[in-house]
Amino acid sequence: MEPTDVTIEAVRDVGSDTVAVDLETPEGFDARPGQFVKLSTDVDGEHVSRFYTLSSPDVGETFETTIGIDPEGELGPWIVDAEGETVTVEGPYGSAYYEDEPDSLILAGGPGVGPAVGIGERALADGNDATVVYCDDEPVHEDRLAELQGAGATVVVTDELADHVASYYDGQQVFVYGFQEFVTEALDALEDAGGDPDDAKVENFG
Repeated sequence: MEPTDVTIEAVRDVGSDTVAVDLETPEGFDARPGQFVKLSTDVDGEHVSRFYTLSSPDVGETFETTIGIDPEGELGPWIVDAEGETVTVEGPYGSAYYEDEPDSLILAGGPGVGPAVGIGERALADGNDATVVYCDDEPVHEDRLAELQGAGATVVVTDELADHVASYYDGQQVFVYGFQEFVTEALDALEDAGGDPDDAKVENFG
């Protein structure tokens, strides 16, 4: 999709230094949970761009991204108070997204919980199974995680990733979302559990 200006329809607190941002869906835009978009705008006279992963289960009149706010960041602090403002969106990008898999094991570290809840919600809506193993000292999206669990997903918030990968991996499609250290730990745990890291769908946030 060509770069398109859209309205930030809503900005909602979802946990410590984290917001969910609802963006107007451009005409012709179609994306799957787990894909990501590029958002751009001018902040204090500087052009700023960042990539953010979808955290909504689908795309309707709006779609959602979940953004961790670094007080020293260039775009995050601006977006907290940007409801009603305009940003430029490009995408979607990425290959680590949900494609109607009948059973998914989603390993999320930190901001990886955004795509994790989106995929989990979409999978359950499609009548499929989902397990979310989420590692974070200050969990966010706790309401949606609880709703996922109530709807039939398995949801684990833990700091013992390897133990839970060993417990829940059973040949299903594995998704991994998080920063480099978490991605490495998750793929090592998957291999130890008998899975092939090359078969996992991985998005490394850097």
